[in-house]
Amino acid sequence: MTRRIGLISEHASPLALLGGVDSGGQNVYVGQLARHLAAMGYQVDVFTRRDSAALPDRVEWEGVRLIHVPAGPAEYVPKEQLLPYMPDFTAYMIEFCRGHVYDLLHANFFMSALVAADIKRVLNIPFVVTFHALGRVRRRYQGEADKFPETRFEIEDRVIAEADQIIAECPQDEADLIRLYKADPRKITIIPCGFDPAEFKPINKTIARLALGLPLTERIVLQLGRLVPRKGVDTVIRGFARLYKKHQLPARLLVVGGETEEPDPALTPEIGRLQALAAAEGMAEAVTFVGRRNRETLNYYYCAADVFVTAPWYEPFGITPVEAMACGTPVIGTNVGGVKFTVRDGETGYLIPANDPQALAERLAYLYKHPELLELFSRHAVKRANDLFTWQRVAENMAAAYEATLVTGQSPQPEEAQEMALIDQGFETALDTIYQSRRLLRYAIFEAAQALTTCLARGGKVLVCGNGGSAAEAQHFAGELVGRFKSAERVALPVLALTADTAVLTAWSNDVGYDQVFARQVEAFGQSGDILVGFSTSGRSRNLVKACEVARQRGLLCIALLGGDGGQLLSLTDIAVVAPSSDSQRVQEVHQLVLHLLCELVEAGAVSGRWERNKIALESVSSVWNGAAKEHLPTWFEVARKNGR
Repeated sequence: MTRRIGLISEHASPLALLGGVDSGGQNVYVGQLARHLAAMGYQVDVFTRRDSAALPDRVEWEGVRLIHVPAGPAEYVPKEQLLPYMPDFTAYMIEFCRGHVYDLLHANFFMSALVAADIKRVLNIPFVVTFHALGRVRRRYQGEADKFPETRFEIEDRVIAEADQIIAECPQDEADLIRLYKADPRKITIIPCGFDPAEFKPINKTIARLALGLPLTERIVLQLGRLVPRKGVDTVIRGFARLYKKHQLPARLLVVGGETEEPDPALTPEIGRLQALAAAEGMAEAVTFVGRRNRETLNYYYCAADVFVTAPWYEPFGITPVEAMACGTPVIGTNVGGVKFTVRDGETGYLIPANDPQALAERLAYLYKHPELLELFSRHAVKRANDLFTWQRVAENMAAAYEATLVTGQSPQPEEAQEMALIDQGFETALDTIYQSRRLLRYAIFEAAQALTTCLARGGKVLVCGNGGSAAEAQHFAGELVGRFKSAERVALPVLALTADTAVLTAWSNDVGYDQVFARQVEAFGQSGDILVGFSTSGRSRNLVKACEVARQRGLLCIALLGGDGGQLLSLTDIAVVAPSSDSQRVQEVHQLVLHLLCELVEAGAVSGRWERNKIALESVSSVWNGAAKEHLPTWFEVARKNGR
């Protein structure tokens, strides 16, 4: 069945250019979501206010129908002054919806949400809302500069109570909805904004600069977006000035945005204020105000820059950091709202406090003095953007949210919504932990696989142990290597799970104590040159600690799969694979992936013939494995681990 969705965006049309006072992320959000939903088979109409007499009633655009609603004068009106025209907007839509059946309405911004709530009362059409900014948060940061009427807060309270589902754009957005509006957590789904990989992708910096007529060797910092005070462009200019004065690093700051292609302080007052600030800082010649640019050109600006800077006081999400990362440009952003969700501090760029020019200057200087970090952050930025923030993924998640509301023809039951939220949260945290593990654990996994392969190739054996769920992982690991993981072409491997003999476990724990059950078996089976592998989510299991102590005394190499801070076991093991989480279930998920990788790597060595070659080589230099060399093997691994190898 084809669903018909009505997207309401009273002041932000997908056809508007970016950079103006009322043209920004919401325009992009609505347009990209609409076209991707249409590509998935939804029938999508976008309702936006007619702000020009030249606009037709309806426009077909990339599989989406744009409907220009007559509400107020057919000219630009600041969004802060649009609320009185919303009854006309609502009346038009009610009549339109009587002749066009919509399964669901998706409101964007609080005024669109008011329209959707009034339509629901008349036509019983369920609605979803994305606020893009919350009035109480805005008022906290802008104070008297916030020109929206006080009734905004009452409208948001009502809409949050009546919405069938609320889309938060980041965890901070969700927290604000719950804390400031008492929103029901069971109705909130976190779905971020995104970017289009066909629109934003890495371009060679030289080519990008040539296309824009920019110097090829100059240091270039980019600020791009709406030029309004809350975006903190003044902080960017002050920080940029300190980069030049304090750190002696001359550069150029490009400021892209405004109402017109040529920067005009008369039409964009914020430009005049910022130009005066740049002059006062002695940076008038080094700060270039570019003006507004169309979407097709922005990719070149992102790619021409060395660093993208965004320094808002607050930011519900912020699409520009994601677009910059997609282009391979590291981001320095303030540690607020959606920016702290999209930018990975020390991985895709840096997070700094709001209103802190000094911190910005120091981070810029550090990156320019360490160009290898710029290259590393660039690769990580592209990966993170494409893994988490494409519009295709956003649209798929949004479609799932729609279906959760529509599947029974009514809003999800509270229990259902709570379970759905739990599922979403579980996937998100698991994926986040896995992504961090990939970055942090690759070399440790490689070292562990090499050690296991070497041990087994020369006729050694592997002892494995753990408690609870980790006991199951230990037996799983042994089962895969004694039997087979993927290949039936190799011999059985001597891997023994110390958790499998219940007679030994119960007898020794009854006679002596459970703390000794693994140590006793290491004493019985372990020989110098063997390996002990321990699984522990905390690293504090007493029986594993005792087992490692005995293993080291007997000349076994110790490998541990751990979590959290590694606990006591971290200092007792030669190779530690520490999952970057303190949540036991997340740690166990990483451990299972790691054990599968170890099995695959060890098995690949056996099947490829490397083992036989290793065995011959080892026999020809048997002194390596006898006497002092064997005794020093664990010490070598300890040094390697401590040096982060």
